[in-house]
Amino acid sequence: MTPFLAELIGTMILVTLGDGVVANVLLNKSKGQNAGWIVVTAGWAFAVTIAVYCTVAVSGAHLNPAVTLGMAAIGKFSWALVPGYLAAQMIGGVLGGVLVWLAYLPHWKETSDQGAKLGVFCTAPAIRNAPANLLTEIIATAVLVLGLLAILSPQNLVPDSGFNEGLAPALVGVLVWSIGLSLGGPTGYAINPARDLGPRIAHALLPIVGKGGSDWGYAWIPVIGPIIGGIVGALLYKLLWVASAPVLSSPPL
Repeated sequence: MTPFLAELIGTMILVTLGDGVVANVLLNKSKGQNAGWIVVTAGWAFAVTIAVYCTVAVSGAHLNPAVTLGMAAIGKFSWALVPGYLAAQMIGGVLGGVLVWLAYLPHWKETSDQGAKLGVFCTAPAIRNAPANLLTEIIATAVLVLGLLAILSPQNLVPDSGFNEGLAPALVGVLVWSIGLSLGGPTGYAINPARDLGPRIAHALLPIVGKGGSDWGYAWIPVIGPIIGGIVGALLYKLLWVASAPVLSSPPL
């Protein structure tokens, strides 16, 4: 498996399981209908954990343009690798949306709420206020990237420290769960352009019964906000923590 394929498959798994739990909660006649926000946030946390475990040894499991750009901005990832990673993540996001559509195929016509159908694929604000929504995504993604880099810092991963490196993906899932529980209310916590834009494209292209529009007027916020937040979080890490990991000039084997 190449790093490109790992990022594509990892993001596809992430979106399939993450958007899948949203479909389970929102769509009519699903066995998980109305299970609530705790189930949604837990499902996304587990989705991240599984996707990271599947791909971290091959690509580093960025699975998120905000992570890739943030790491490149502080010299922890080669800019030459960025375009390939972003392309893989976006393709994976689209494919994940398609898989969720297929998995819940009979339920689309049973659900009349167009907002619920769109909500399976992408985020929407609880209160539509562009500056506030953008700020929420910046803050949440900054916490994500700062927390991610801190969890994976060499000081935490030293074998003699008692920290098992194999637990790192699970802790990344805990981080995402915490963000969802604490900061997810205002915007649905996209914190990942590929997770939002990729499935939104799938929503626009797929023949979903009575789906309505894809809310392109809002779509820039869960792209630009996470990119800004990812870079801010990475810069804060570089400023506040000792960045001792080498630059990744070629993908890990």
